[in-house]
Amino acid sequence: MLLAGPGARRYLNHVAARIVVIEGDGIGREVIPAAIGVMRQLGLGLEFQPINVGAERYLKTGEALPEGDFAQLEAADAILLGAIGDPRITDPRYRWQTLGRIRRELDLYANVRPARLLSGRLSPLRDPGPRPADIIVVRENTEGLYSRLGGLFKPGTPEEMAIQEHVSTFRGVTRILDYAFSVARSSVVLADKWQAMPHAGALWQRCWRDARDAHPDMPARHMAIDACALHMISDPWQFDVVVTENCFGDILSDIAGGLVGGMGLAPSANINATTGRAMFEPVHGSAPDIAGTGTANPVAAILAGALMLRHLGFAAEAGAVESAVAGAVAAGECTADAGGSLSTREAAAAVVRRLG
Repeated sequence: MLLAGPGARRYLNHVAARIVVIEGDGIGREVIPAAIGVMRQLGLGLEFQPINVGAERYLKTGEALPEGDFAQLEAADAILLGAIGDPRITDPRYRWQTLGRIRRELDLYANVRPARLLSGRLSPLRDPGPRPADIIVVRENTEGLYSRLGGLFKPGTPEEMAIQEHVSTFRGVTRILDYAFSVARSSVVLADKWQAMPHAGALWQRCWRDARDAHPDMPARHMAIDACALHMISDPWQFDVVVTENCFGDILSDIAGGLVGGMGLAPSANINATTGRAMFEPVHGSAPDIAGTGTANPVAAILAGALMLRHLGFAAEAGAVESAVAGAVAAGECTADAGGSLSTREAAAAVVRRLG
């Protein structure tokens, strides 16, 4: 799974790391307690501090993320997030004022999404391949098409025009490429569409050449984003780290997740390697269609917890959690989406048993 990379910290057992927890919406309220239960089993003395950020509070008060709560996020050693999103809230500002604000104002510029095949039966490919797929998508997290620049002109008329701007900065591109090389184990692929996006593409290509020159011992190559998506499906074993801009990374990471069994198995990290600030979350979102049924897969949240442990310096403990998860999934001790028959709580308990 993910290497520690820059920004990782180390906490001795007698100095508890303070984790601010946002269960959020939907199945986040089910999988995050399951993940915390697994981490408590390790006896590391971590301090988990919940804050009430989510749709229920927003619907009652109109506040998405009050300043007092945000101050706690700023002071935390790490943040553990379940999910943001509720079908009762159609205003996009809710998501931007919660998840978007955390990523933006804490400058969590590296969205890191590992996808590792835990069992050959989970692969949608006819042949799981010569070795398990093990891909890390490193997505620029603060710029790109998700920068929110643009606007609507003459809305509601036949002349309506919508403009959505892509933004890339030298600082933003340089640091995400450096981060990608720092966590690479065998190779780095840059995926972009420079020919169709000549202005942003030129900046990415120039920074890419500099990054390659700065890491001459790490194999690196460039691929067009559409070709990368094709090869990720047809030959995923060739990839180690794939680095790309915000929107492209959002798409590629879902492809990678699908290749290893689905979003219920996909963790992610949002990291600032300079400040050490970081937020960890499952990729699957709030999944309102299954919320409250007890069937949500806790594995993505548990693996997000493992990423957090590694970031805090507990590499051995993170590895133990990842091995326990892999063993449980391989044995079919998991929820239905991963081929088992267990509930959310039962699947988490299976991981705990394997931790011993």
